[in-house]
Amino acid sequence: MRNRFQFFYVFVGFIFLSIVNPVVPHDTNAEEILKFELRNELEKGYFFIGLKQYLGGEKDSFSKNKNITFSSENRFLTLNSVNGIKLKSKTINIIWKDVPLKAPYTLERLVFGPYASYESAQRQASKLKQKGFKPTIAYPDNWEVWTPFENDLPNHEFQYKLSKKSYTSQITPFLNSKDSLQKLEGPIYITADEEIKINNINFGKEFYLAQDSYGTWTLIQKIKFDDYLAGVLPYEIGPNSPLEALKAQAVIARTWAIYNSERFNMDKYHLCVTTQCQVYKPPNVENKKVQTAIKQTANLVIKYRNQPINSFYHGSNGGITASASESWKIRDYPYLKTVIDGSRSLKESFKVPILNESELNKFLDFHLGEFYGKNHSLFRWERKISGFIIADNLMKHKLIDKIENVVDLKILERGLSGRVTKLEITTSSSSKPILLVKDDIRRILNFLPSNLFIINKLNNDLWAFDGGGFGHGVGLSQAGAIEM
Repeated sequence: MRNRFQFFYVFVGFIFLSIVNPVVPHDTNAEEILKFELRNELEKGYFFIGLKQYLGGEKDSFSKNKNITFSSENRFLTLNSVNGIKLKSKTINIIWKDVPLKAPYTLERLVFGPYASYESAQRQASKLKQKGFKPTIAYPDNWEVWTPFENDLPNHEFQYKLSKKSYTSQITPFLNSKDSLQKLEGPIYITADEEIKINNINFGKEFYLAQDSYGTWTLIQKIKFDDYLAGVLPYEIGPNSPLEALKAQAVIARTWAIYNSERFNMDKYHLCVTTQCQVYKPPNVENKKVQTAIKQTANLVIKYRNQPINSFYHGSNGGITASASESWKIRDYPYLKTVIDGSRSLKESFKVPILNESELNKFLDFHLGEFYGKNHSLFRWERKISGFIIADNLMKHKLIDKIENVVDLKILERGLSGRVTKLEITTSSSSKPILLVKDDIRRILNFLPSNLFIINKLNNDLWAFDGGGFGHGVGLSQAGAIEM
């Protein structure tokens, strides 16, 4: 794998970032436990992972019946709440109630988005900051950028809407015991010396419940870096991958998590557990090969100019990697290049950039034996899609008001790797074509595994998309690493 990563600088040691936001420190003193700061916990080697979001609200699928139970088999659980409530027990039951507010209030903000990725939202936030606004990045359903409502509105180059919400009640946690209900205030810290079951699922030993920015609550796990990786590797690259591929994934996943640990600052944790971060599940069974990969790469991170890199990875690159700027609306990184991923013969047959459709068609049809990662199920793919499905996707994302006939699909621009960066869709009644750019293409046309494709019109209502790869294509191809 050494040649694969020759443009990276790798160093040993934990990387401490300047991150400002709260988290529960690990301390035996109850008052100290409930003082929290995300930066400090990262420096101690801990991540705070948002396991279950939106608790107590309409989107809560975890604490059904607005109830969440913590239990242990042998040791006592300990609960500490900000308002001074403390409890030791083998079972702790918390319920959510809508408590009327003494004085209802209204929140007004400007909302930009939605964006297909955190990277695109971050770029918009940076632009707004340069204009003197105070943006924050949020994830209520999709990535958005929020700014306080002010009389000095952004100019027309920014698309936004005014959000105005009134609140008459507040979702509040209560400790539910046999004799009474006791109101709790967050953060609520729950720990034990053994594995804790939460709603009958084993999760870990140290948690807290914190209120988020949407009026609901989040279950957050405090976990050491390498324990976190043990719950990432099996679900990102697979536990049965070759050891060297697992080691590469361990280094990259550790680096990615540190670099991206500010994603959920406003909601008081570092990272989520979905593909918007890295897929993570608390490991119930220890995998020896995964543990070996983590131990043999302990403390290793990837750095460029003495800073951790944004170490992207994906399932399959289809034979060619993408630069960051052709996948997202962000600047390029010097360490993430567009390269052909295969044999010397393949690299002699094709040169970067691959910009025209004819050359890309030859590339997609080239002998598969010359590529790394060819065994991935989506290394090559075809989708035959009707105009109705395309129009339905446009309507779901509020780009059209009703189902219309799709008249034409036109690729306007490709990136260096041949990936589509601008796609124009013309419908029967739209006054002007709909333009999809970069990551919005796959967000809105979610039947596409990647942006590496060509389009052929089969008849007036049917298009064939022929392409390769799965995911954004930036950085490490997991399928390629496994095969190498």
